[in-house]
Amino acid sequence: MGGLHATSSTTPYLSLLARSRKFEKRDLEEELYDRRTLGKIRCVRKTIYIHTKDMIPVAFRATARVVVRASKRHMEYRGVSAEEYEHLSQAILGVLAGREMTAAAIKTALGTGVDLSSILYLMCDQGLLIRGRPERGWKDRNHHYSLFRAYFPDIDLEEMSEMEAITSLVKQYLASFGPVRESDIVWWTGLGKTKVRAAMTNLGHLVSKVTLSGLGGDFVMLRSDEALVKDVGLPDIPTVNLLPTLDPYLMGYKERGRYLDKGYYDKVFDRSGNATSTVLVGGKVLGVWDFEGGEDPVVKLFLFEPIGRDALDKVYAQAQRLGRFIASREVQVRECDAMVPLTERTAGSFMSPLRGC
Repeated sequence: MGGLHATSSTTPYLSLLARSRKFEKRDLEEELYDRRTLGKIRCVRKTIYIHTKDMIPVAFRATARVVVRASKRHMEYRGVSAEEYEHLSQAILGVLAGREMTAAAIKTALGTGVDLSSILYLMCDQGLLIRGRPERGWKDRNHHYSLFRAYFPDIDLEEMSEMEAITSLVKQYLASFGPVRESDIVWWTGLGKTKVRAAMTNLGHLVSKVTLSGLGGDFVMLRSDEALVKDVGLPDIPTVNLLPTLDPYLMGYKERGRYLDKGYYDKVFDRSGNATSTVLVGGKVLGVWDFEGGEDPVVKLFLFEPIGRDALDKVYAQAQRLGRFIASREVQVRECDAMVPLTERTAGSFMSPLRGC
């Protein structure tokens, strides 16, 4: 999957639910916060991902130059000087020695009025801190911070060169998303053509050029996956998947014609390119979904076109499963007759695409 997209606190849970027959919230929480086989870092395109321990130094080293530069600019924009950062970052390291704390608790301990969130972001991006357990459950965006070296004492973030890390990151991307175009790799990594082409040169004979039926131009993939892809057959009844906002599959490609018709683009992506929660039938995005809580929780659906009774029954079944996971109780499923395109709505509307339906 190339990591779990974790900008939204709920996305990684719902991404795993969509790909697992049996998945409980505690499964991810145990790996993240108890066993610590996974960790959250900002990496590709300056977004937060959950990666396995072996991929954390790869993703970190490959993207640190871009991520840290952006984080410093943000901190300066928030009014924090380099001198203030040097002083407060050292104080934060001292406060967190031997324990983990929320941003609010750290701010109280330091007694500072400086914009602490931008400092904590930069410290995470430099590999000094790591984001840990959320304060109040899986939906909460407020989490505890820990010293990186205490949280992961056996991870060396400088164990490889930047180019070695970029090559490994591109290889992982190809394994997760191939076949892809070069433009897809450049967009997903956020590293630019020069570095991506250097990584592809390093991979050399491990990569094959292929063509895909119905999609023009050359694609590339790992040679080891080529036979596997050719042997995959289509099921008699199309598969149905309900994916969350910013799911790795939706965000994995710059060129999205493989899974989305152009006529539906403005219903799935907003003006910033953020993907909303979607209904996939046979690998194609044919609708969106939304969840509304309260006394009578409901999963709302808006389908772009008729999909047939068998597929519709599977959509409803998946919507009920998804709703039970979110609400921890039975939910209703309701179809909407229309939706306002995301490109005509305010920023952040992709998080609730069917609000008002």
